[in-house]
Amino acid sequence: MRRTTRLLTGTALAVAAAGGIAGPVYAEDGTGGDLRIHPATAVPGGSVTVDTAACGESGTAAGDAGAVGAGRFTLAPGAHGGEAVGEFRVPPSAQPGTYEIVAQCARGGRRITGDLVVTLASARQPVAPRGSVKTGVGGALGTDPVQTAAGVAALAVAAAGGTWLLHRRARGDGI
Repeated sequence: MRRTTRLLTGTALAVAAAGGIAGPVYAEDGTGGDLRIHPATAVPGGSVTVDTAACGESGTAAGDAGAVGAGRFTLAPGAHGGEAVGEFRVPPSAQPGTYEIVAQCARGGRRITGDLVVTLASARQPVAPRGSVKTGVGGALGTDPVQTAAGVAALAVAAAGGTWLLHRRARGDGI
């Protein structure tokens, strides 16, 4: 019995130490990585949304994207209860790299952070082309029905004449 108790206690402590039972651990100064950034990878000129539940119910926060050159922005209570949401635009002059985005809760002064990756290539899926492609093939006569009929008639006369000449040659009449 004593052996089983030790085994279960040891297993429970190992799971708790691995993070299976215990929640996230934060530094003493209130720093944490609870700032969610969407999209996590952005291109210069792109719009980025930031949200957090770390500031509590109907909490607000002051955001700072100065590391990427976007400056300050505000996080206000969003449509989902308990989340503060804000938005900023990555400047067109932003260089590729990873930037720390910071927010500080209005109540309690908790500082939360998240990482934004700026790339030059868009992570979006390629879009299939739509519409016509101007290749220079076709449409030489335009869309005028009279010109189209004249072209078809000219081709019919040429085909009939070619067939007649081939038929004469096959009979041996010559040209």
